[in-house]
Amino acid sequence: MVDISAKDIVLREATAEGFIKLKPTTVMLIKEGKIEKGDVISVSKTAGILAAKRTPDLLPLCHPIPLERVEVEVVLENDGIRVKSKVTAHYKTGVEMEALTSVSVALLTIWDMVKKYEKDEKGQYPETEITNIRVIEKVKIS
Repeated sequence: MVDISAKDIVLREATAEGFIKLKPTTVMLIKEGKIEKGDVISVSKTAGILAAKRTPDLLPLCHPIPLERVEVEVVLENDGIRVKSKVTAHYKTGVEMEALTSVSVALLTIWDMVKKYEKDEKGQYPETEITNIRVIEKVKIS
């Protein structure tokens, strides 16, 4: 791990986003609440929050950061779902890895919950893909 002992504690925020491309029929089933595994939006939000809190357990060189807020937004679009996560903490190092982990796990949770509807006749996922996971903004307020 990088030595951050000399750094000051300041407010840090990071926002990340990503997208999962889905069949329009799957998006409709989500809107109608007809996914067998349950409420895709609520479960993926919860998974994103839990993932942000577990980031140092998943990424071996990340510092354990006392997170103060994790806000996960899940937006249905015609061809999939956009997930955005904003993470806030007062600490010595940034929280962009927590925001990225949050988005990634929320998207993976969506895939897991809808995979039954995304498979083709051979059990493959020709249309489903997770894309554009990135940090939108990183803020440090001294």
